[in-house]
Amino acid sequence: MRHSSPESHPLIAALDLGSNSFHMVLARTSNGEMRILERLGEKVQLAAGLDELRNLDENAMQRGLDCLRRFAQLVNHLPEGAVRVVGTNALREARNRAEFIRRAEEILNHQVEVISGREEARLIYLGVAHTFPCSPGKRLVVDIGGGSTEFIIGEVFDSHLRESLQMGCVSFTQRYFRDGKVTPARYAQAYTAARLELMGIEQGLHRLGWQEAIGASGTIRAVGLAIKAGGHGNGEVNRAGLAWLKHKVLKLGDVEKIDLEGVKADRRSVFPAGLAVLEAIFDALELSSMSHSEGALREGVLYDLLGRQHQEDVRDRTLSFLMERYHVDTEQAARVEGKALEAFDQVADDWKLDEGHRELLAWTARIHEVGLDIAHYHYHKHGAYLIEHSDLPGFSRRDQLMLASLVRGHRRNIPKDKFAEFGDEGIRLLRLCVLLRFAILFHHIRSDQAMPEVRLKAGEQSLEVRFPEGWLEANPLTLADFQAEADWLQRIGFSLKIR
Repeated sequence: MRHSSPESHPLIAALDLGSNSFHMVLARTSNGEMRILERLGEKVQLAAGLDELRNLDENAMQRGLDCLRRFAQLVNHLPEGAVRVVGTNALREARNRAEFIRRAEEILNHQVEVISGREEARLIYLGVAHTFPCSPGKRLVVDIGGGSTEFIIGEVFDSHLRESLQMGCVSFTQRYFRDGKVTPARYAQAYTAARLELMGIEQGLHRLGWQEAIGASGTIRAVGLAIKAGGHGNGEVNRAGLAWLKHKVLKLGDVEKIDLEGVKADRRSVFPAGLAVLEAIFDALELSSMSHSEGALREGVLYDLLGRQHQEDVRDRTLSFLMERYHVDTEQAARVEGKALEAFDQVADDWKLDEGHRELLAWTARIHEVGLDIAHYHYHKHGAYLIEHSDLPGFSRRDQLMLASLVRGHRRNIPKDKFAEFGDEGIRLLRLCVLLRFAILFHHIRSDQAMPEVRLKAGEQSLEVRFPEGWLEANPLTLADFQAEADWLQRIGFSLKIR
């Protein structure tokens, strides 16, 4: 389990495991400010290794792992909480991602998080907002990646709309330009496929509107530089430049012949696909010009990490919004959270639980009743579904699955098989579930009446709860609750003793 971030790390790092390239940024922090020390990037083309069954082949995995071995020298000595590693579309798609992640974590000595498309979009916007000159009004940010393209409309540091589409320069290259030949017919196919993808979001983007458009990817940067070299702009992407560049690429007819200033040799193979996607975006969104920002996902991850260290954690805001949206009883949530953390502190050492587990328990306590807004019957199942399938800014897919599993198990039957899916971490999640259930039972009456101090003693597969002498006899409802709970826990081989 990842530890919670200490209040301050002098060095922090972000790794972006993209579908086309892997990037790393290392920075030094001081008084809430950040100075970039190192930027590294390598073309890995992880998405090119996805086969028809959506499995990553060994060659693609090896390219990625070799790159991470080089990055590791700068990050594997840093403490937990100082490094965040995020995987994007290729790892979202890969059915065997767990194997790659296991091997990557052994190399980096840090957890790899696979983030959703909309979480990727949020972080991209954050990176642009912190590195691009601020201007009044709304801005549209576009990032064409290897496997997906993100669209964000935001203002200052807040993103209002976030979308992610399944189109990218590597995936479209595999689909339309696999042999390197670039014909008008193939280019038209790629362009049309991109326009079809855009149909689902273009009206929503137009409705919200924007004052400036910014690109945040290597594709957009390369197109802008090629247009500039051809004398059609100053580094921005514009319609005249796009038309000129498209004509030139089609005339060359082969990726090996794309020897354009601004287009690096390792980008040539995916350049026509990226150009087709970008032209489709310009036409669908009726753009005339797009600037380029050096800040993108990795910078956004860094600033998000910095925010977590300075009590500006977007995850707290996300859960507050979720509680408000589903009308959670905040007073009851606070009671349960307080008691759960009090219990956690008593057993953490015996159960080998760390600060990351404490944070996870607190989050779950706050939102364990979200399903009540759907229906009382099976509300723990409704809640688990909502948490697993909602967009939760700041949370990785693994975080969401852990939260969903704990909410699913907070009452009645405990889905032991769900926890087992987390491997070695499963037993600790099961223990967190026991602590959550204890706290909920303790406050079953849902009132602020004074409750007794209790002592907990943890064993490998047991928990002993000691109440003050005579208190349980005077409170038979609580006694019955805990006796029923002992029966539920017995079903998974766990012993609950009440004294």
